[in-house]
Amino acid sequence: MTRVVSVANQKGGVGKTTTTVNVAASLAQRGHTVLVIDLDPQGNASTALGIDHYEGVKGVYEVLSGELTLSDISRPCPDVEGLWGAPATIDLAGAEIELVSQVAREYRLSRAVEAYVADFERAHGRPLDFILMDCPPSLGLLTLNGLVAARELLLPIQCEYYALEGLSQLLRTVEMVKTHLNPKLEVSAILLTMYDGRTRLASQVVDEVRTHFGTRVLNTVIPRAVRVSEAPSFGQTIMTYDGSSPGALTYREASDEFAAIVPLGQVTA
Repeated sequence: MTRVVSVANQKGGVGKTTTTVNVAASLAQRGHTVLVIDLDPQGNASTALGIDHYEGVKGVYEVLSGELTLSDISRPCPDVEGLWGAPATIDLAGAEIELVSQVAREYRLSRAVEAYVADFERAHGRPLDFILMDCPPSLGLLTLNGLVAARELLLPIQCEYYALEGLSQLLRTVEMVKTHLNPKLEVSAILLTMYDGRTRLASQVVDEVRTHFGTRVLNTVIPRAVRVSEAPSFGQTIMTYDGSSPGALTYREASDEFAAIVPLGQVTA
Protein backbone atom coordinates (compact mmCIF):
# COMPACT_ATOMS: atom_id res chain seq x y z
CA MET A 1 0.00 0.00 0.00
CA THR A 2 1.26 3.47 -0.87
CA ARG A 3 1.85 5.64 2.20
CA VAL A 4 0.45 9.11 1.49
CA VAL A 5 1.96 11.66 3.86
CA SER A 6 1.40 15.38 4.37
CA VAL A 7 4.29 17.32 5.89
CA ALA A 8 2.52 20.25 7.51
CA ASN A 9 2.79 22.94 10.14
CA GLN A 10 1.17 26.32 9.70
CA LYS A 11 4.19 28.04 11.26
CA GLY A 12 6.86 29.00 8.76
CA GLY A 13 10.54 28.22 9.16
CA VAL A 14 10.20 24.95 11.06
CA GLY A 15 11.80 22.78 8.38
CA LYS A 16 8.81 21.44 6.45
CA THR A 17 10.37 21.65 3.00
CA THR A 18 13.80 20.58 4.22
CA THR A 19 12.25 17.60 5.96
CA THR A 20 10.10 16.67 2.95
CA VAL A 21 12.88 16.62 0.38
CA ASN A 22 15.56 15.06 2.56
CA VAL A 23 13.32 12.31 3.94
CA ALA A 24 12.10 11.65 0.38
CA ALA A 25 15.65 11.48 -1.03
CA SER A 26 16.79 9.22 1.80
CA LEU A 27 13.85 6.87 1.29
CA ALA A 28 14.59 6.71 -2.44
CA GLN A 29 18.27 5.98 -1.78
CA ARG A 30 17.12 3.08 0.39
CA GLY A 31 15.32 1.62 -2.62
CA HIS A 32 11.82 3.01 -2.12
CA THR A 33 9.86 4.74 -4.88
CA VAL A 34 8.79 8.23 -3.82
CA LEU A 35 6.79 11.15 -5.23
CA VAL A 36 7.10 14.62 -3.70
CA ILE A 37 4.12 16.92 -4.35
CA ASP A 38 5.06 20.58 -3.90
CA LEU A 39 2.01 22.43 -2.58
CA ASP A 40 3.84 25.65 -1.68
CA PRO A 41 3.66 28.38 -4.36
CA GLN A 42 7.24 29.35 -3.46
CA GLY A 43 8.34 26.06 -5.04
CA ASN A 44 11.22 25.46 -2.65
CA ALA A 45 10.79 21.69 -2.67
CA SER A 46 10.94 21.74 -6.47
CA THR A 47 14.19 23.73 -6.28
CA ALA A 48 15.79 21.25 -3.88
CA LEU A 49 14.85 18.34 -6.15
CA GLY A 50 16.37 20.03 -9.19
CA ILE A 51 13.01 20.22 -10.99
CA ASP A 52 12.08 23.26 -13.10
CA HIS A 53 9.26 25.37 -11.70
CA TYR A 54 9.62 28.68 -13.49
CA GLU A 55 6.57 30.50 -14.84
CA GLY A 56 5.01 28.53 -17.68
CA VAL A 57 5.99 25.10 -16.38
CA LYS A 58 2.99 22.83 -15.87
CA GLY A 59 2.61 21.94 -12.23
CA VAL A 60 0.28 21.28 -9.31
CA TYR A 61 -1.87 24.29 -10.24
CA GLU A 62 -2.94 22.56 -13.45
CA VAL A 63 -3.72 19.41 -11.47
CA LEU A 64 -5.94 21.23 -8.98
CA SER A 65 -7.70 23.08 -11.79
CA GLY A 66 -8.41 19.77 -13.53
CA GLU A 67 -6.40 20.48 -16.68
CA LEU A 68 -3.73 17.80 -16.12
CA THR A 69 -3.01 14.77 -13.96
CA LEU A 70 -0.11 14.17 -11.59
CA SER A 71 1.29 11.70 -14.12
CA ASP A 72 1.36 14.50 -16.70
CA ILE A 73 3.43 16.89 -14.56
CA SER A 74 5.66 14.62 -12.45
CA ARG A 75 9.35 14.71 -13.30
CA PRO A 76 12.23 12.49 -12.11
CA CYS A 77 14.75 14.00 -9.72
CA PRO A 78 18.00 14.11 -11.71
CA ASP A 79 20.21 13.13 -8.76
CA VAL A 80 18.22 10.36 -7.03
CA GLU A 81 16.84 7.29 -8.76
CA GLY A 82 13.30 6.36 -7.75
CA LEU A 83 12.39 9.92 -6.72
CA TRP A 84 9.90 12.06 -8.64
CA GLY A 85 8.59 15.56 -8.05
CA ALA A 86 5.35 17.35 -8.92
CA PRO A 87 6.44 21.00 -9.15
CA ALA A 88 4.74 24.11 -7.83
CA THR A 89 4.82 27.36 -9.77
CA ILE A 90 3.77 30.84 -8.75
CA ASP A 91 0.40 30.15 -10.42
CA LEU A 92 -0.43 28.01 -7.40
CA ALA A 93 -0.76 31.19 -5.33
CA GLY A 94 -4.05 31.91 -7.11
CA ALA A 95 -5.41 28.42 -6.66
CA GLU A 96 -6.80 29.02 -3.17
CA ILE A 97 -8.92 31.93 -4.41
CA GLU A 98 -10.09 30.03 -7.48
CA LEU A 99 -10.96 26.90 -5.52
CA VAL A 100 -13.24 28.70 -3.06
CA SER A 101 -16.23 28.60 -5.40
CA GLN A 102 -15.58 25.07 -6.71
CA VAL A 103 -17.62 22.00 -5.79
CA ALA A 104 -15.76 19.46 -3.62
CA ARG A 105 -12.77 21.79 -3.54
CA GLU A 106 -11.19 19.94 -0.60
CA TYR A 107 -10.99 16.69 -2.60
CA ARG A 108 -9.23 17.92 -5.75
CA LEU A 109 -5.79 16.67 -4.69
CA SER A 110 -7.13 13.48 -3.11
CA ARG A 111 -8.67 12.38 -6.40
CA ALA A 112 -5.51 13.26 -8.29
CA VAL A 113 -3.39 11.24 -5.84
CA GLU A 114 -5.65 8.20 -6.13
CA ALA A 115 -5.42 8.35 -9.92
CA TYR A 116 -1.63 8.70 -9.82
CA VAL A 117 -1.21 5.70 -7.50
CA ALA A 118 -3.27 3.58 -9.90
CA ASP A 119 -1.37 4.91 -12.95
CA PHE A 120 1.99 4.20 -11.32
CA GLU A 121 1.10 0.62 -10.49
CA ARG A 122 -0.13 -0.02 -14.05
CA ALA A 123 3.03 1.50 -15.52
CA HIS A 124 5.58 -0.10 -13.19
CA GLY A 125 3.86 -3.31 -12.15
CA ARG A 126 4.26 -2.49 -8.46
CA PRO A 127 2.81 0.06 -6.03
CA LEU A 128 4.47 3.38 -5.35
CA ASP A 129 5.91 3.30 -1.84
CA PHE A 130 5.54 6.90 -0.63
CA ILE A 131 3.91 10.18 -1.56
CA LEU A 132 5.13 13.15 0.49
CA MET A 133 3.30 16.47 0.19
CA ASP A 134 5.07 19.68 1.19
CA CYS A 135 2.31 21.95 2.49
CA PRO A 136 2.58 25.76 2.66
CA PRO A 137 2.89 27.54 6.03
CA SER A 138 -0.82 28.20 6.41
CA LEU A 139 -4.10 26.42 7.09
CA GLY A 140 -5.69 27.45 3.80
CA LEU A 141 -7.18 25.36 1.00
CA LEU A 142 -3.83 24.09 -0.27
CA THR A 143 -2.92 22.65 3.12
CA LEU A 144 -6.47 21.39 3.54
CA ASN A 145 -6.21 19.55 0.21
CA GLY A 146 -2.98 18.01 1.44
CA LEU A 147 -4.56 16.84 4.69
CA VAL A 148 -7.61 15.40 2.93
CA ALA A 149 -5.43 13.54 0.42
CA ALA A 150 -3.13 12.09 3.09
CA ARG A 151 -3.39 9.13 5.41
CA GLU A 152 -0.54 10.30 7.59
CA LEU A 153 0.76 13.60 8.91
CA LEU A 154 4.49 14.09 9.47
CA LEU A 155 4.78 17.11 11.74
CA PRO A 156 8.13 18.95 11.95
CA ILE A 157 8.53 21.02 15.12
CA GLN A 158 11.38 23.48 15.53
CA CYS A 159 13.14 23.25 18.90
CA GLU A 160 12.14 26.76 19.94
CA TYR A 161 9.33 28.11 22.09
CA TYR A 162 7.45 29.86 19.28
CA ALA A 163 7.17 26.59 17.39
CA LEU A 164 4.94 25.23 20.14
CA GLU A 165 2.58 28.16 19.80
CA GLY A 166 -0.07 27.41 17.21
CA LEU A 167 0.50 23.68 17.47
CA SER A 168 -2.83 23.24 19.23
CA GLN A 169 -4.53 25.11 16.38
CA LEU A 170 -2.99 22.73 13.83
CA LEU A 171 -4.07 19.69 15.84
CA ARG A 172 -7.61 21.09 16.07
CA THR A 173 -7.59 21.46 12.29
CA VAL A 174 -6.44 17.85 11.95
CA GLU A 175 -9.30 16.71 14.19
CA MET A 176 -11.75 18.76 12.14
CA VAL A 177 -10.45 17.16 8.93
CA LYS A 178 -10.76 13.71 10.51
CA THR A 179 -14.32 14.37 11.65
CA HIS A 180 -15.69 15.95 8.50
CA LEU A 181 -13.46 15.12 5.53
CA ASN A 182 -10.87 12.38 6.06
CA PRO A 183 -11.39 9.95 8.97
CA LYS A 184 -8.23 8.01 7.98
CA LEU A 185 -5.85 10.88 8.74
CA GLU A 186 -3.44 10.25 11.64
CA VAL A 187 -0.45 12.08 13.09
CA SER A 188 1.98 9.23 12.54
CA ALA A 189 5.24 10.98 13.36
CA ILE A 190 6.65 14.18 14.85
CA LEU A 191 10.18 15.24 13.96
CA LEU A 192 12.12 17.71 16.09
CA THR A 193 14.20 20.01 13.88
CA MET A 194 16.81 22.78 14.16
CA TYR A 195 18.07 21.52 17.50
CA ASP A 196 20.81 23.63 19.07
CA GLY A 197 22.42 21.67 21.89
CA ARG A 198 24.03 24.83 23.27
CA THR A 199 20.70 26.19 24.53
CA ARG A 200 18.71 24.99 27.49
CA LEU A 201 15.48 26.02 25.76
CA ALA A 202 16.01 23.51 22.95
CA SER A 203 16.28 20.67 25.47
CA GLN A 204 13.18 21.91 27.28
CA VAL A 205 11.18 21.95 24.03
CA VAL A 206 12.35 18.40 23.22
CA ASP A 207 11.30 17.19 26.69
CA GLU A 208 7.92 18.94 26.49
CA VAL A 209 7.11 17.53 23.05
CA ARG A 210 8.14 14.00 24.06
CA THR A 211 6.09 14.21 27.25
CA HIS A 212 3.00 15.37 25.37
CA PHE A 213 3.19 13.18 22.25
CA GLY A 214 5.06 10.11 23.51
CA THR A 215 6.03 7.46 20.98
CA ARG A 216 4.85 9.50 18.00
CA VAL A 217 7.99 11.64 18.37
CA LEU A 218 10.87 10.16 16.37
CA ASN A 219 13.98 9.38 18.41
CA THR A 220 16.19 11.20 15.91
CA VAL A 221 16.53 14.96 16.41
CA ILE A 222 17.69 17.09 13.47
CA PRO A 223 20.43 19.58 14.45
CA ARG A 224 20.98 23.01 12.97
CA ALA A 225 23.37 22.50 10.06
CA VAL A 226 24.77 24.95 7.54
CA ARG A 227 25.26 22.26 4.89
CA VAL A 228 21.56 21.38 4.98
CA SER A 229 20.70 25.02 4.29
CA GLU A 230 23.26 25.27 1.47
CA ALA A 231 22.10 22.23 -0.50
CA PRO A 232 18.96 23.74 -2.15
CA SER A 233 21.02 26.58 -3.66
CA PHE A 234 22.73 23.87 -5.73
CA GLY A 235 19.41 22.25 -6.68
CA GLN A 236 20.09 19.28 -4.43
CA THR A 237 19.05 17.67 -1.19
CA ILE A 238 21.64 17.16 1.54
CA MET A 239 21.75 13.47 0.58
CA THR A 240 23.54 14.21 -2.70
CA TYR A 241 25.14 17.54 -1.77
CA ASP A 242 27.04 16.19 1.25
CA GLY A 243 25.84 12.72 2.13
CA SER A 244 28.36 12.24 4.94
CA SER A 245 27.53 15.45 6.82
CA PRO A 246 25.80 15.36 10.24
CA GLY A 247 22.61 16.76 8.70
CA ALA A 248 22.50 13.99 6.08
CA LEU A 249 23.19 11.29 8.65
CA THR A 250 20.42 12.45 10.99
CA TYR A 251 17.89 12.82 8.17
CA ARG A 252 18.81 9.32 7.03
CA GLU A 253 18.20 8.00 10.54
CA ALA A 254 14.89 9.88 10.75
CA SER A 255 13.71 8.51 7.40
CA ASP A 256 14.62 4.96 8.46
CA GLU A 257 12.56 5.44 11.63
CA PHE A 258 9.68 6.84 9.63
CA ALA A 259 9.79 4.02 7.08
CA ALA A 260 9.57 1.50 9.90
CA ILE A 261 6.30 2.96 11.22
CA VAL A 262 3.24 0.83 10.52
CA PRO A 263 0.33 3.26 9.98
CA LEU A 264 -2.79 2.51 12.01
CA GLY A 265 -4.80 1.88 8.85
CA GLN A 266 -2.36 -0.83 7.78
CA VAL A 267 -2.17 -2.81 11.02
CA THR A 268 -3.19 -6.41 10.39
CA ALA A 269 -4.10 -9.07 12.87
